[in-house]
Amino acid sequence: MSVLAVMRLELRRLFVRPLAWALAAFTLAELGWRFVLLLGNFLDVQIRLAALPGGPGYTDLVSVPLLSSLLTGGFLPFGLTELAIFAVPLLAMSTLAAERGNGTLPLLFGSGLSAASIVLGKYLALMTWLLLWLALTLAMPLALAHATHFDWGKLAAAVLGMLLLLAMLGSIGIACSAFTPHPALAAVAGIMLVLALCSIQLGAQSVGIDNGVINWLALPTHLEPLLRGLVSTADIVWFVLLTALALALAVRRLDADKERG
Repeated sequence: MSVLAVMRLELRRLFVRPLAWALAAFTLAELGWRFVLLLGNFLDVQIRLAALPGGPGYTDLVSVPLLSSLLTGGFLPFGLTELAIFAVPLLAMSTLAAERGNGTLPLLFGSGLSAASIVLGKYLALMTWLLLWLALTLAMPLALAHATHFDWGKLAAAVLGMLLLLAMLGSIGIACSAFTPHPALAAVAGIMLVLALCSIQLGAQSVGIDNGVINWLALPTHLEPLLRGLVSTADIVWFVLLTALALALAVRRLDADKERG
């Protein structure tokens, strides 16, 4: 049994679980609603925008805001970023917690797989689902690419940011699932950790602390520039470090379980 075998097995489980289909249906329906609202707002102001040299266009007002509501005001529904904060931990909660709770984890160890192979296989399966989710979301604004003027560079930076975010969220979900036999606890822990990364900066500022380290730890500090089209090596490294750390913790936990038998 190899990493690819674990990946295929986990993918089959994902695609037969009602939760995965329900999350896909509800989130894509919500994103479709958001896309329609954003497109309607864009069409309402299109004439005024045409008179502004260098003004925002379809990419700024529809494509990128579809990925995150952090860049838009009003009472629009959540973007992909906000939905991912809750959907990814729910999707990842059973990857390892269910194996431990059902007593099937020793079977994976007995097949000769290392802890790293198990974690990597399940992580790749989860990322496959998330990439399909992202692709279906991007299909909405891209459907009008023939009728609008795209800023492909800005959209590419935003997509890169979303890929890094989904990779990080998936790794955190896997790590939380590795530390508990109860999927619900893994989901709650994953959501709370990500919300802490999102709000740590606001919490510090509310008590008068403006520290560079705290700002560096905050998720918006690194995600928002990418969504605005600014690609920085420091931001990419931040996502890669957190992703690698979470996966390393998951592997270490499984290694400990394997040693205890």
